[in-house]
Amino acid sequence: MFTGIIEETGTIRSVKRGKISASLGIEARLVIEDVKVGDSINTNGVCLTVTAFDNTGFEVDVMAETMRRTNLGGLGPGSMVNLERALRLSDRLGGHLVSGHIDGTGKITLMNREENATWITIAADPQVTRYIVDKGSVTLDGISLTVVDVNRGSFRVSIIPHTGQETTLLKKKTGDTLNIECDITAKYIEKFLREEPGRKAGNIDINFLNKHGFTD
Repeated sequence: MFTGIIEETGTIRSVKRGKISASLGIEARLVIEDVKVGDSINTNGVCLTVTAFDNTGFEVDVMAETMRRTNLGGLGPGSMVNLERALRLSDRLGGHLVSGHIDGTGKITLMNREENATWITIAADPQVTRYIVDKGSVTLDGISLTVVDVNRGSFRVSIIPHTGQETTLLKKKTGDTLNIECDITAKYIEKFLREEPGRKAGNIDINFLNKHGFTD
């Protein structure tokens, strides 16, 4: 698990492509300080396993399914990526719980400044935006952000200067693709309600809430 608080930005230094998979070499400094083979590093929002490392970076394998569902296939030598090590139980949870499992991608349709903030509008499939709520959390390229507003096919976030300086987000431009991970809580709730035996859609009452521990 991760928090969506980016520790540093790294640079892709090598890409070895298979037919539908790839291996990436990533230049980094901070996230390799205590790294071991088998550790997970969130790379542009994708949980990847370290297969090798040295004192200047690390390597990861990217399977075909990950290539299909994310923007990693568009990376090349020199591309910048957001990096975060896995959460330790003793850490402060500054963002929100992030699994590193991407729900889909979205495209930036608009970027505009409002004094010290930058508004970004992202178009995404309704199957993704259904799990995004106003003032809820969303992860974009590994960055934990608050959703300002959302409709069926798009949503907006607002970026403060610190986030812009510490991540790759403000280096993006209109038309660029971002990895999206929705708050996993929404997906669990939907599955739980859909599979509750004998429950009709929308039939949530005090008895249902009592049964499942939502009341005292």
